Amino acid sequence: MGENFTGVKNEKLTRLAAAVVVVLAALVVVASAADPALVQPRELAAQLAGKEAHPAIFMVGPNVLYRSKHIPGSMYAGPGVMETGMAVLKMEAAKLPRDREVVVYCGCCPWDRCPFVRPALDLLKQMGFTKAKTLYLKTGFKTDWLDKGYAAEAGR
Repeated sequence: MGENFTGVKNEKLTRLAAAVVVVLAALVVVASAADPALVQPRELAAQLAGKEAHPAIFMVGPNVLYRSKHIPGSMYAGPGVMETGMAVLKMEAAKLPRDREVVVYCGCCPWDRCPFVRPALDLLKQMGFTKAKTLYLKTGFKTDWLDKGYAAEAGR
């Protein structure tokens, strides 16, 4: 009788632990998806097409990509990991109010491997920007912005 009781008790604890793990994993996914520092392409495109105030937008990747096609009204701020790029971003962002919405993007490669956007976003947050965000380009600028038909303009 003791073995069955223990076995039942352990089985229930195992099921309970598994359920807790599933719930915690779901919470992590929800928290990641709701990251306030990310803006989805469709959201930014809609905002740019609307009449409300537009965010300041900085492209922080390779210049060749910016010269090819970029988001209308965006400013090239240099690669987000290079000292010169960070200096340009800092200089241009310093002209803006700290409560202004600011979006940085690159799109050179899949978002989770991009070396440029996180340092740029970190710099803006260190400067006190409370509404600094990264444009979430999961695959890249071409696939997640241009191929979706969102507004773009040729380089300057």
